[in-house]
Amino acid sequence: MEYTPHELLTVLTAREMAAARTVFAGVGIPLVAAIMAKRTHTPDLIIVVEGGSIDPQVVPGLLPISTNEMRIGHRAQMLAGITDVFLFAQRGFLDLGIIGGAQIDRFGNVNTTVLGPYEAPRLRLPGSGGANDIVSLCRRIILVTMHERRRFVPRVDFVTSPGYLDGGESRRQAGLIFGSLKRLITDLGIFGFDEPTRAMTLESRHPGATLEEIRDRTGFGVIVPDRVPLTDAPTSAELAVVRDIDPDRRYLRA
Repeated sequence: MEYTPHELLTVLTAREMAAARTVFAGVGIPLVAAIMAKRTHTPDLIIVVEGGSIDPQVVPGLLPISTNEMRIGHRAQMLAGITDVFLFAQRGFLDLGIIGGAQIDRFGNVNTTVLGPYEAPRLRLPGSGGANDIVSLCRRIILVTMHERRRFVPRVDFVTSPGYLDGGESRRQAGLIFGSLKRLITDLGIFGFDEPTRAMTLESRHPGATLEEIRDRTGFGVIVPDRVPLTDAPTSAELAVVRDIDPDRRYLRA
């Protein structure tokens, strides 16, 4: 069955929520994936949104365009403040956080601040928002992005959201003793982070993606094991759920 890259990312992200009790999800793919997980294999999942909505019941076809829009508060269990949400993360209540990024390096550091030198950037990006807090405080982190060579760089121009910093124990040594980066999901494969180096490692490749393509679209030497399994493709049932949640392809048209 055919599917778009964004539908693929959504299904694979939803699968990662099988063991989660709470997920800090932004709008877009993370929110659709969280709704999908709750409707399929994780019915007790609590969705937490940066604007303060706790466990909303988002109406299919009426997805919010921001974390502060009223549609994200539909039949929520609680409407808290943004500071309360980050306090919940700081206190260890949020199992899983999901973010994307303009640049990602081999140790999972994410840049959404500037491209080029900070003092004189060639492009200024939206900035952190809550991404730094999510990556620093949630128990497990998943990065979700399209796989492009310009995004996957040896070293990000600015560390907006810390992954494993310089690798090894550098994240913990910097004082980030809580939480860890577990997965990177792209339209080509699923990646983890090697122990003890914390360098990016290919865990599976998606149907149709080749190892040569993955290497060519990665701006550094990603670790590739001798045997790389093939990712299970989205099923027709999974795609039906995704398309019901976002029937107008508001988030998933690509």
